[in-house]
Amino acid sequence: MTWRAWLSALLFLLSFLAVFRAFVYPLWFIALGITEWPQVAAILCTFPWWFGAPATKGEVIARCLSGLAVLLCLSPLGRMLPVARQLPEGLHAAFGEAAPRSSAGAPYRRVPFSWADFILGIPSPPAREETLTYFTGPGLALQMDLFRPFQTKEPSPVLIVVHGGSWQSGTRKEFAPLNRYLAARGYAVASIDYRLAPAVHFPGQTEDVQSAIVYLSSHADELGIDASQIVLLGRSAGGQIALWTAYHASTGTIRGVVALYSPADMEFAYAVPGNPLILNSRKVLEDYMGGPPSHFPDGYRGASALAAAGPVSPPTLMIHGLRDELVWPNHDDHLSARLKELGRPYYYLSLPWATHGCDYHFNGPSGQLTTYAIEQFLAVVTQKGESHP
Repeated sequence: MTWRAWLSALLFLLSFLAVFRAFVYPLWFIALGITEWPQVAAILCTFPWWFGAPATKGEVIARCLSGLAVLLCLSPLGRMLPVARQLPEGLHAAFGEAAPRSSAGAPYRRVPFSWADFILGIPSPPAREETLTYFTGPGLALQMDLFRPFQTKEPSPVLIVVHGGSWQSGTRKEFAPLNRYLAARGYAVASIDYRLAPAVHFPGQTEDVQSAIVYLSSHADELGIDASQIVLLGRSAGGQIALWTAYHASTGTIRGVVALYSPADMEFAYAVPGNPLILNSRKVLEDYMGGPPSHFPDGYRGASALAAAGPVSPPTLMIHGLRDELVWPNHDDHLSARLKELGRPYYYLSLPWATHGCDYHFNGPSGQLTTYAIEQFLAVVTQKGESHP
């Protein structure tokens, strides 16, 4: 077999990551690339045949494998379309309807997925950006990146973004395109840093989010924000922090919470860990909680959104890829059942093709559906005078 045939066989094997979970950490990155840049992956699968025609029977077979690899790589787009069609009706049924804000002059997304945006990128005007220190202490200065519209007729509702990173890493700089997009549409978006494990254990991280809320509330006038209209958004570990903080809020200023591929049941996360070749989730949890559940019999349950959810919990939007290798989608199944039992507004956007970190590519299939769902959710829960009893 020639180099072209061997390379075609390798790309064919890698294309299965479009439909199956990765089994080692490096392959997770490849899976994310294939599922969220499917057109690029499909083009790469044809690369061995850009130079000349097949000359042997083995090369003919390898070219057929390349064709199958292209179809596998493009399969996330086919699985995305029915989810996109159902999304507007599902969000409306869960939360009601409201016109997304456009006071900054930027148009909002009218459809969950646009082929033009997929190819050319989602258009959005710039937003004002500045870095602020929201908490200081001995040897400590916690900062936020604040994104705001250049023009607005009234104080902007606030979205506080809590980054992921297994509670041990990550920064406020992640996923900035969504922050700018929402700011251009009339929201103030505060992407915050917080203290990391294992140096700081739970609930220290939630206290940092509460400090950010206090800072924004006390500087609302000078920042041009509406501190009575706050929504929390967290990804992965940040979702656990955001959910816990929102469900324990003592005032009605937290109007909603968005959790992307987040653990909601800490006991379940420890009892049913993921593949240790992808992530040693038990070690991560012990570093965050200060030890195993046997040392903290009530700690893991107390840190769970599942236990924190109550009869006055704010509306909740959950987003999770069904083939997530790092955080099982069962977490959102458990939380959905609990919120349904409590009669609280919620919507669970499950993405069958998607893996962990699926919204990293802002223009990709998961990025577009996620952006649409978040924008529609924000429009409803930050309406003046609206409440969700």
